Amino acid sequence: MAHQKRFLLSEKDIPTQWYNIQADMPNKPLAPLNPATHEPMGVDDLAKIFSKECSKQELDTEHAWIDIPEEVMDMYKYYRSTPLVRAYALEKALDTPAHIYFKNESVNPLGSHKVNSAIPQCYYCKKEGVTNVTTETGAGQWGAALSYAAKVYGLEAAVYQVKISMQQKPYRSLIMRTFGAMVEGSPSMSTRAGKDIVTRDPTHPGSLGTAISEAIELATTTPNCKYTLGSVMNHVTLHQTIIGLEAEKQMEMAGEYPDKVIACFGGGSNFGGIAFPFMRHNFFNDKKTEFIAAEPNSCPKLTRGKFEYDFGDEAGYTPLLPMFTLGHDFKPANIHAGGLRYHGAGVIVSQLIKDGYMHGVDIPQLDTFEAGILFSRTEGIIPAPESCHAIAAAIREAKKAKEEGKQQVILFNLSGHGLIDMTAYDNYINGDLRNYTLSDEEIAKNLETVPQI
Repeated sequence: MAHQKRFLLSEKDIPTQWYNIQADMPNKPLAPLNPATHEPMGVDDLAKIFSKECSKQELDTEHAWIDIPEEVMDMYKYYRSTPLVRAYALEKALDTPAHIYFKNESVNPLGSHKVNSAIPQCYYCKKEGVTNVTTETGAGQWGAALSYAAKVYGLEAAVYQVKISMQQKPYRSLIMRTFGAMVEGSPSMSTRAGKDIVTRDPTHPGSLGTAISEAIELATTTPNCKYTLGSVMNHVTLHQTIIGLEAEKQMEMAGEYPDKVIACFGGGSNFGGIAFPFMRHNFFNDKKTEFIAAEPNSCPKLTRGKFEYDFGDEAGYTPLLPMFTLGHDFKPANIHAGGLRYHGAGVIVSQLIKDGYMHGVDIPQLDTFEAGILFSRTEGIIPAPESCHAIAAAIREAKKAKEEGKQQVILFNLSGHGLIDMTAYDNYINGDLRNYTLSDEEIAKNLETVPQI
């Protein structure tokens, strides 16, 4: 009998609600704090930066299920459901007894999971009468998704892209401009925050921290403008739970349940998106699934950072967030996984890691590309450098299953394709990439700038 490779939901079976794990967490996340007063921030405080609806979702610890607006569902149907795929060829290459599945978020027209949150964020902004949106982007997946969603809802978009990523991936900024967005390399000379950073360090390669500072400054000084964010915040991860909720139904179709759930980790949106719907069964249904967040060895906030209140950006414009951090001044190495070059972790994931419900692993850059090449040659998909971290972690677990003689079910999220990241593969194949590691001293020095609460 032929084995089924792909599992797809019909349009009528696409989930119509997002899952808000905050309502079910044994220990609720700590509140964001006003950076000036250190007082907890409410919806009205957050709504000075974000849309009102996203601000409500950010702080909602009561409602486990939040309806997806009908207009957003209509846009989701352009590309959802995405396939759940059994990686038979990868299993064979690894000679593992493990069953490996991946949720393929790379097949939507924007190329990554990011559009799952870009659409609702722009929809809420439009509904509230906003005319302009700003954002930051690293590798450019989020910038591309936001630029498209802004155009769908008739909004003007301004995107600050991390300067080094802009140089490494020129086509991503062209995609944003094709959708009508204004794109600027960060740090730039167009904002006070950017000028200050460039003055201090003229060769600063940029980071998500610098780009967030510039985007927030523009949002708060432009009339009728809101800031939108591609990861880290609770409402972004909420929107991404569509991934795990679909995967849950699709795993049922496959007649299996995951022992391990894995995704790459920058701020936590795609990891939380696939993990949280399964996590609720660990809370309530005695499941023992292990949740593994795969981060770069060169940016190891989950494995070597500290749980503290810290800024989400370099200039200190954001609320203070309780998270695992390497310090908001942390300048990440110029790795090709631009979407993972971020100093902090999302609040919900940070709390769950602190409480022992999930954990991080850090993976050297060369290991990630080795995994990405193997995946390309077996499954025929060239993955984004970010997604290669998840693949490398899944391969580790599959090899461990072989050593232990255990038949494990492994599910990972393929968050995006790498077809616009081929410079990175070129560098790897030519032997021009290297690993970056941080000393304990460097990490300790960076953490000195974390605000004292």
